[in-house]
Amino acid sequence: MKVTVTHTDTFCGEPNYGWVKRHEFVINRNASQRNITRQAKSLAGMTGVKSDTFDYDTGLTIKPRGYHQVIFVDFE
Repeated sequence: MKVTVTHTDTFCGEPNYGWVKRHEFVINRNASQRNITRQAKSLAGMTGVKSDTFDYDTGLTIKPRGYHQVIFVDFE
């Protein structure tokens, strides 16, 4: 499964897209949400940062605590 990661800043809690970093990786379809989240955070340079993860039908939204940033994870 192909996974697209979009890492950007926020303004007032909403995505701002003042800067954007995009990454892609391939992972097994049976991978757990935890494994996908860890890989996405690693690519975004947020390894070890506590975050809140929200699961939506088409992907994940990761909000690192204490940062004005958001990471969107989309599945293809």
